[in-house]
Amino acid sequence: MATPKPEELAKIHYTTPKTNWMDTPTVIRPGMYCYAGKPKNLKYVDFPNPRSWLVTDEDWKLPENWQEIFIEGLRERVDKYRSFRLFLDICVRCGACADKCHYFIGSGDPKNMPVLRAELLRSLYRKYCTTSGKIMGKIAGARDLNINVLKELWYYAFQCSECRRCSVFCPYGIDTAEITILARELLNLLGLNIDWIAGPVANCYRTGNHMGLQPHTIVDMFDVYVKDLERATGIKVTPTFNRKGAEILFIVPSGSLFADPGTFTVMGELLLFHELGLDYTWSTFASEGGDFGFFTSNEMAKRLHAKIYNEAKRLKVKWVMGGECGHMWRVWHQYHNTWYGPMDFLEEPVSPITGTKFENTISNKTVHICEFTSDLIRNGKLNLDPKRNDNYIVTFHDSCNPARAMGILEEPRYIIKSVCNNFYEMPSNTIREQTFCCGSGSGLNAGEDMELRLRGGLPRANAVRHVHKKHGVNMLACMCAIDRAVLPPLMDYWVPGVEVCGIHELVANALICKGEKKRTTNLRNEPLPGMEGEENV
Repeated sequence: MATPKPEELAKIHYTTPKTNWMDTPTVIRPGMYCYAGKPKNLKYVDFPNPRSWLVTDEDWKLPENWQEIFIEGLRERVDKYRSFRLFLDICVRCGACADKCHYFIGSGDPKNMPVLRAELLRSLYRKYCTTSGKIMGKIAGARDLNINVLKELWYYAFQCSECRRCSVFCPYGIDTAEITILARELLNLLGLNIDWIAGPVANCYRTGNHMGLQPHTIVDMFDVYVKDLERATGIKVTPTFNRKGAEILFIVPSGSLFADPGTFTVMGELLLFHELGLDYTWSTFASEGGDFGFFTSNEMAKRLHAKIYNEAKRLKVKWVMGGECGHMWRVWHQYHNTWYGPMDFLEEPVSPITGTKFENTISNKTVHICEFTSDLIRNGKLNLDPKRNDNYIVTFHDSCNPARAMGILEEPRYIIKSVCNNFYEMPSNTIREQTFCCGSGSGLNAGEDMELRLRGGLPRANAVRHVHKKHGVNMLACMCAIDRAVLPPLMDYWVPGVEVCGIHELVANALICKGEKKRTTNLRNEPLPGMEGEENV
């Protein structure tokens, strides 16, 4: 199915349905959903009910007692997670969240309003977990679980990127993302996962990264980066792998290892660490900072996360630093201690360059690279020439999890302003804690749901379009691997002429290294400002 043209997709109708939401049937449309999880991927990690099925099939090949499995799973989680039950109970349907979801803004579908998306599961909670719902049924907002209700819940649970923007505006502090992520967990009990999640989960469990990269493949790819950096700078970096006794274990999202513009981010990190003489190593076994298990179940997320600390212990490093990624930071900082407790075999992270103690990392011993680099710049440890980025007029996209969930707001901006002369913020109600999502997070960055992605990314694109027209912005910087993968096609569709980059690509462009040759190109092999026509020798 061809993706509609921008002028067609922009015609959004916010028409109120003539029937009650319970009586308005859901139509599952191509372009708005991801393909079903393949049985081989479900089998590999012992997920329930592995089989071949299609979303368009009438028969989803569910277990015979699927209703019992779902209802018991719901009751178990309501009892287990106090916050889950609280969020299901206290919503007063005030509508404060209704127009805050980018999927509702981009689609006009009322069931994509966070309040109604949560109501899809809340109605089942009322029916099977509350006295009023059991007695009064529909009058109390309860409904029976049947196949149509299940399909509706599946459809909309995977039209939520778990960005949590709605929670910022909820007067009761309800985290709708917790409701939809647990809805996904319940659906997974029936084998109702999507392959863009199940595939990376299986790959990560098998090889240590979402892309299924083998150790030799990773090392071979770094050979390419080494040669490209030498071509651009005259400097040959020497990364090490699986080296025991290094001070720092550095881990990045694997998506950045094989896809532009993420590769330029990794090259920038390589160059920075070489210039510092940092004692660090990469792992070809714990070769993934992200955790797609987080989009499936708490238990699966815990299983995949373990590899990082197992590898840190095996290599006897002092602490862990992570690259530019999004949801990995929420998993590392907000879930880790619940799963494992403090990592007492690691040391409190201290910058070996500035002596700064990263006090917010005391318990889990992990530092975000933007915390690390901003500290270097504040302490005058980097020789930077921001004019080298003068061909870029930059704005910054706050990635949902590092920004809204983690509060990493100032560090990336400080870095960008230090390495770029031309920086403009998007409107204030679209950034920082109120940032719009890329529209493709939480495993929705597949090709088959492109219409959903373009609709969900429309609010972000509109904000970029504003600064593109007003200030000539031509570069959208971000600090998330999924963003770097999905924002380029979003920009090409809605705001042609705007490219996408990671923060440390800009750092490497501006970094004046000891012993570098006369630099004429940036990491993309494009001429540096004023170097047009110069030969790169």
